[in-house]
Amino acid sequence: MTAIAFLIGVVVLVVGLAVSIALHELGHLLPAKRFGVRVGQYMIGFGPTLWSRRRGETEYGFKAIPLGGYISMAGMYPPSPRERAGKAGRAGGGFFATMVQDARTANDETLHGRDDDRVFYRLPVWKRVVVMLGGPVMNLLLAIVLFTIVFSGIGIQTATTTVAGLSECVPATLASECTSEDPPAPSQAAGIEPGDVIVSVDGTPVETFADASAIIRQSPGVPVALVVERDGAEETLTVTPAAITPSGDDPDAEPETIGFVGISPTVEYVRQPVWAGAQAAVENVGAVAGIIWQLPVKIIDAGVSLVTGEERDPNGPLSVVGAGILAGEVAAVDAPILNRVSAMLGLLASLNIALFVFNLIPLLPLDGGHIVVALWDGLKRLWARIFRLPPPQPVDATKLVPVTFVVVIALIVMGGILILADIFNPLSIIR
Repeated sequence: MTAIAFLIGVVVLVVGLAVSIALHELGHLLPAKRFGVRVGQYMIGFGPTLWSRRRGETEYGFKAIPLGGYISMAGMYPPSPRERAGKAGRAGGGFFATMVQDARTANDETLHGRDDDRVFYRLPVWKRVVVMLGGPVMNLLLAIVLFTIVFSGIGIQTATTTVAGLSECVPATLASECTSEDPPAPSQAAGIEPGDVIVSVDGTPVETFADASAIIRQSPGVPVALVVERDGAEETLTVTPAAITPSGDDPDAEPETIGFVGISPTVEYVRQPVWAGAQAAVENVGAVAGIIWQLPVKIIDAGVSLVTGEERDPNGPLSVVGAGILAGEVAAVDAPILNRVSAMLGLLASLNIALFVFNLIPLLPLDGGHIVVALWDGLKRLWARIFRLPPPQPVDATKLVPVTFVVVIALIVMGGILILADIFNPLSIIR
């Protein structure tokens, strides 16, 4: 692999990730502004600000580390009890109590006054859910677009019914090379030519090479009628598949023979129906959800493989570093450029599916945690209406700051393990 091509792949991945994050935050920003929430900042990245510009009441900008992003909405949480009472001060009680008070203070600073209606926590429950769902849904939509380009725009490499070439012999097994003692392939005796398009095999119409191959494999030693299209006209040929052993790897296994004609197919990009991209996205959501559900176990497995040097689970989680390595390998692999573009788009689509699923985990500070808080608030209000109770106070999610702190630490630890595993025992497409 060439270093320049590898670097290009990594850069494409980083840019693609930045675009994905930007669209994620845009998914929060647009409904928030539509519902009248005051948004102070829209930032891509973390750390020192590289560039920013204020448009209206919102500052838009980029920060130095393009591995995340955020929008700053006024009143993500209701004002603290001290703020509502018009008092000030700090809470006692130790580390976590101080964290809660700091979070409340920071939130109170986004409030312009007790009667300010342009705050997030005053929105109806369904609007809060829409705002928080906007980011993950944007990632899902982007994944669908990318998968649609891959499947319906570029197409999937498929072995077609057009004959690309003929084998010279009938080898001892499918994995064997031809020798001077091997008999000629049945395809040559039958008069099959490169460029022939197989129409039917043994009276059964075929649409793919796999269809034709399945019939031939089941007919060793049996003459088969093969209809091909040649120069615009159909011709019927008779071919007798030779009996061949698929593999000689297991000498204790019962010998099995399959039919062998000796033709290789033309591989072409076949465009799939327009809904194939959405279908692939849904399938990927299920696969990623399965990984997320077992994330602690998967992380432990990655840590064990890091220490022991054992091969990692190819279906396990990756860090951004691991995704960058795969992107570099995709860009540098010896393959047609269209293959590499398709693989890169598929990788970015899968990354957006991961962002979609991960952000829906119902824990703060993730979007799913904010959705749960909004739904709990709505449930409390519904309960009060049903039983004619006084309207409850808004849910004070700052009380969950200690839980958020634990979640953040856990994510940092898991991310660190994955990064180390991706550096010292990376998954690779060229193994």
